[in-house]
Amino acid sequence: MTIAPAKGFPIRTILSFLGPGFLVTVGFIDPGNWATDIAGGSRFGYELLWVITLSTLMLIVIQSMAAKLGIATGKSLSVNIRERFTAPVSGFLGITIVAACAATDMAEVLGGAIGFRLLFGTPLWAGALVTILLKILLVTSQRYHRLEAIIVGFLGIIALCYVIEIIIVKPEWPSLLPAMVVPTIDVNSIYVALAMLGAVVMPHNIFLHSNVIHSRKWGISEQEKASVLRYEKIDTFTAMMLGWLVNSAMVIVAADVFFHSHVAVAGIEQAAATLRPLAGPLAGLLFSIAFLLAGVGSSVTSSMAEANVITGFLGKPEDPRTSLYKIAVFVTALPSFVIALFATNTLRILIFSQAVLAIQLPFTLVPLLILCRSGKVMGRFKSGLWEFVAAVFISVVVVALSIYLLYAIVAKGA
Repeated sequence: MTIAPAKGFPIRTILSFLGPGFLVTVGFIDPGNWATDIAGGSRFGYELLWVITLSTLMLIVIQSMAAKLGIATGKSLSVNIRERFTAPVSGFLGITIVAACAATDMAEVLGGAIGFRLLFGTPLWAGALVTILLKILLVTSQRYHRLEAIIVGFLGIIALCYVIEIIIVKPEWPSLLPAMVVPTIDVNSIYVALAMLGAVVMPHNIFLHSNVIHSRKWGISEQEKASVLRYEKIDTFTAMMLGWLVNSAMVIVAADVFFHSHVAVAGIEQAAATLRPLAGPLAGLLFSIAFLLAGVGSSVTSSMAEANVITGFLGKPEDPRTSLYKIAVFVTALPSFVIALFATNTLRILIFSQAVLAIQLPFTLVPLLILCRSGKVMGRFKSGLWEFVAAVFISVVVVALSIYLLYAIVAKGA
């Protein structure tokens, strides 16, 4: 399950540490993000590209703290909560994150099912079944680094698909580049902007990053941990920037195809169907391939997070070789299949999953901030004042957005 840092030329060392952040990045481009990115691009063109940039910077801060917690303590966030908080508090937090993971898994499996339907025309239930079988096989295979390579491969193909799509649609570069960094918003675009921003920091990804970081040998002494923390930062930054690239490309393609053609898009399947006649069959094919890989990949990582959380909060080894871990992966997949089997409104299900994440998010961010600021927990690696202030500000913004979006969802009767 672990590998030692490579010795010799630093580039080899850096490459040996790349991986954990990329597993998290798959959740950064899950079906929920696709829906919000396509909505932003199709309705407002390039106007909301800056939201992708801002959300990526916010995510880098939060995910780096989660990874640092795992490195400094040698334990995941779920284990730290179980050991550092009272039993009633840790029990409550454990129940809420399992519920959030289940909601996430439901959305990811549904995304994989939609991807199979787009690419092969399979029924939704059949696509969900294949997605579930694939994720169970991959997660319980006991070959972490092979799984990591597969997920990185998925991300590479997704990025390549969108690079080709960018070439096909020929974006307006002079107006595109400033839109990535210059904030513009009005009363009409604020809801979509908030949805794009609020869909980025996801509870299960925070727990997952603090766990999968242990796939590397970070050392046991403070000096050893300090010497490799920089490699974690490179891994996280590189992976999050890849997520930024893909999410930005989604908005750009939606803007150049749908917004400029004055076509209103209400969902993933409509986007795929509309893309073919407007941008050509190759663009439609690439969209379907990328979405399928994003759905399957995010389903795998959400299942990993769910099993890690369950075993961690129960005080059991977070190890795919154990029976409890395998049972957790199998049992938690059943609700997703049942929901996909009877799904009639996929958009409503995705919205419901986002609502559950919005409710749980404060119960992940607050413990993370408390633990990372504690010298007793983190030792010399506790968050400095500026990192802590930045993380608190980001958490307040993200939680406020999540509460607002939850209110908007309820008010609209979604």
